[in-house]
Amino acid sequence: MMYLSLKLIHILSAIVLFGLGSGTVFYKVMADKSGDHAAIATTSKHVVLADWWFTTPTVIIQPLTGVLLADQLSASFGDGWLWWTLLLYLITGLCWLPVVILQIRMRDIAAESLAQGRPLPYLYHYYSKIWLCLGLPAFFGMIGITTLMVFHNSLWS
Repeated sequence: MMYLSLKLIHILSAIVLFGLGSGTVFYKVMADKSGDHAAIATTSKHVVLADWWFTTPTVIIQPLTGVLLADQLSASFGDGWLWWTLLLYLITGLCWLPVVILQIRMRDIAAESLAQGRPLPYLYHYYSKIWLCLGLPAFFGMIGITTLMVFHNSLWS
């Protein structure tokens, strides 16, 4: 029962992490493309909130439940699939941390320029490009991690 409970928490957490990440990218990109300054400011604020409320807890839950599940399976960190999963998770995390900082900066820039009635400065768009460039490896990292979680027995047996 413990294994299935951990697995359920792990899977639901992964769904939230991947789904929310994909959703926030979609809405932020669509708001930016609209050129509607108020929509950009509001969406930027909500992207930051979503990261604090949902992404941060799942980023903590994933490795905790993952380690407990690996222990339940008697998996070793020497196993190829587990090593690759951890490596991809670290790479994804290293992409996510600067993304969080950029999101906060973009939120603040968008709110300040909207309040002052000025157009979005170049810096906002520059940060947005970096944000997307860091998001791509994180996105594909999550696909890789999910693939390893599903097929680990098939790939290394």
